[in-house]
Amino acid sequence: MDFALTEEQRLIVETTRAFVENELYPHEMEVERTGRLRPELVEELKAKAIEAGLYAANMPEEAGGAGLDTLTWLLYEKELGRANYALHWTCVARPSNILMAGTPEQREKYLFPCVRGEKADCLAMTEPGAGSDLRGMKTTAVRDGSDWVINGTKHFISHAEEADFTILFAATGEEETPRGPRKRITAFFVDKDRPGFEVSAGYRNVSHRGYTNAILTFDDCRVPEDAVLGEVHKGFEVANSWLGATRLQVAATCLGRAERAMAHAVDWAATRHQFNQPIGKFQGVSFKLADMATEMKAAELMVLEAGWKYDQGTVTDSDMAMAKLKATEMLAMVADEAIQIHGGMGLMDELPLERIWRDARIERIWEGTSEIQRHIISRALLRPLGA
Repeated sequence: MDFALTEEQRLIVETTRAFVENELYPHEMEVERTGRLRPELVEELKAKAIEAGLYAANMPEEAGGAGLDTLTWLLYEKELGRANYALHWTCVARPSNILMAGTPEQREKYLFPCVRGEKADCLAMTEPGAGSDLRGMKTTAVRDGSDWVINGTKHFISHAEEADFTILFAATGEEETPRGPRKRITAFFVDKDRPGFEVSAGYRNVSHRGYTNAILTFDDCRVPEDAVLGEVHKGFEVANSWLGATRLQVAATCLGRAERAMAHAVDWAATRHQFNQPIGKFQGVSFKLADMATEMKAAELMVLEAGWKYDQGTVTDSDMAMAKLKATEMLAMVADEAIQIHGGMGLMDELPLERIWRDARIERIWEGTSEIQRHIISRALLRPLGA
């Protein structure tokens, strides 16, 4: 097995890391302390990201993106993951690749403007009563003549306040299955200015300050037939076709933050003296570093292997679930131990450790909780045996 990066991959890693350290790090303290991104700062950093070729780099070349393969994209995401989430997600946007499922007309209206930085998208699935159980969603879309009428509520919708349109998933009927009735789901484009569509502020969150969530309310909101993304009743199929690697994206950003926390911990262990010697000389600290490094290596190998298999067309849901599970739980452990090594100083906001520690908590929840990932993994083991 060849673990070496290609020259192109090394260049992408170096370019992205330099951008993160030179352009994003300097603004982290402001975002952490104010909890918001100034619009003028977003535009400034967006322009620099576009100039550097980092904006919408996840998108195919045919859409105007960088056309990165999955493995290279994950290396890019890892470097971006070192910075405050709001900064790298909003200012170095990666439009949802589900936009590729649109018709030529939909691509012109939604996809290409997102790639150019003229528009922003958000994805609306989660509801107050339907998180992991997406089939339990209560938001409905009912056909009325040539329109669809949407009613319902979504919440925890990331950066919806900044988005120009929403990719909405709604129940559009039922089908009979051996386990009883099951809702059929359809995806829709809903422009922010549609009558009956309201975006309101969501909940205050300890993780990812500046990266907002919102509550979306649909009250007899009408959209035309050409707002359907993919086929009617085939919303999950289009989502599964285009959103599968988002768990790997979460995992990759966790790798970057863990490396940043580890670097601080190693530096502190080597330079902080107690009892006339560096604290790294004590097994209570040195063994922590060893365990942290081992967990980081294991998580990185799992994430990059899953990315490589994705490109080969051999990746399984279990591969991606394992990678997401390992990387998110590894980050929680590394962030916690890095703070422990620093003692009280680790909790002060002069260092990024307390932010990394706070931010780590949500990673085991969104894009599928750790429990959901374990369910996927165990199901793959037991189903072939009929269990």
